[in-house]
Amino acid sequence: MNRSGLVLLLLIVFSATASLAADPIRIGAIFSSTGPASFLGEPEKNSLEMAAHSINASGGILGRQVEIIQYDDETEVNKCVLAVEKLARKDEVKAIIGPTTSGNTLAVVRNMARYGIPLISCASSDKIVQPVNPWVFKVAPSDSFAIERLLDYIHTTGAKRIAILTVSDGYGQSGRAALQTLIPQMGYELVADEVYGPKDTDTTAQLTKIRGLSADAIICWGTNPGPAVVARNHRQLGMEAPLYMSHGVASKKFMELAGDAAEGIILPAGRLIVAGQLEDGHPQKAMLISYEKQYGEQYKAAVSTFGGHAWDAMLLLKAAIEKAGSDDPKAIRDALESLTGVVGTAGIFNFSAQDHNGLDKSAFEIIRIEGGDWKIVR
Repeated sequence: MNRSGLVLLLLIVFSATASLAADPIRIGAIFSSTGPASFLGEPEKNSLEMAAHSINASGGILGRQVEIIQYDDETEVNKCVLAVEKLARKDEVKAIIGPTTSGNTLAVVRNMARYGIPLISCASSDKIVQPVNPWVFKVAPSDSFAIERLLDYIHTTGAKRIAILTVSDGYGQSGRAALQTLIPQMGYELVADEVYGPKDTDTTAQLTKIRGLSADAIICWGTNPGPAVVARNHRQLGMEAPLYMSHGVASKKFMELAGDAAEGIILPAGRLIVAGQLEDGHPQKAMLISYEKQYGEQYKAAVSTFGGHAWDAMLLLKAAIEKAGSDDPKAIRDALESLTGVVGTAGIFNFSAQDHNGLDKSAFEIIRIEGGDWKIVR
């Protein structure tokens, strides 16, 4: 080969290499942006877009831009399964963030090993990561941690007899199983175990039954709109036993739906919605306030715990890709599993081969709704 031919070959190789290096890192996302869980999925969608824009404006990851390919499952299981299949097979993404809900997540986790792509769910069911699936992680703290934190608080009130009212979907079923285990385990008596449907518009029958059993406290486990119905019915019946909620209602949407009946309700929730009330020097405070300010300026809306889950997922993916030095899905998976000390909106993540959530009950604060806002219970 003569000199000019060699130079031409080198230029072709250099051009191809530069083009390859400039290819974006394709990240998939599947959220319930519409449908019954849209109050969860919409802030997740917004937060992921905001995170990707911030990363790209700062030079991307490994010098490459991030490309988000996002689908709306409309809070439907079948659409979620099909969307994840499309992300994996057609779009050839390197990792997937979502789904939004526990039920939709549980419908797809078994497929991730076949796809060979890591998934970071934004849902909270313990079953998502127990037992550990090598390809599946989640950023929402587990239901059992929220329940432990809430039961710790209820202990301080002197209550002994607890009734539960749970929704009959994936989130409610997971919470119900954890409540059934932890209530007696932590020294309480479970006096009523009632269930309502996700589309029910009245729960007075279940609450009337609970009132007849003289419960000291009632724990409702669900996501909107059901818990708002429970709160209104609880107020209408004039029940004396205090009503507690799960972290599944930690958004302003619950207050909007429940109206005055939300006042005084106590629940476990992440620190994002009470960031300004944290003590100075708290390891999450600066990041939480920065995220809250950025979200409010861009979307003209209050932050929610759920939007923070998508932000955390992108933050963790960025850290994993940088640690791996590659966007190879297996390398990302391995790096995710070894991440520790990552400060997110939900807590400080410490993943391991045995723990694909990386959080514990310290991720939660006990919060009371007062005057249409969130207040940490000191």
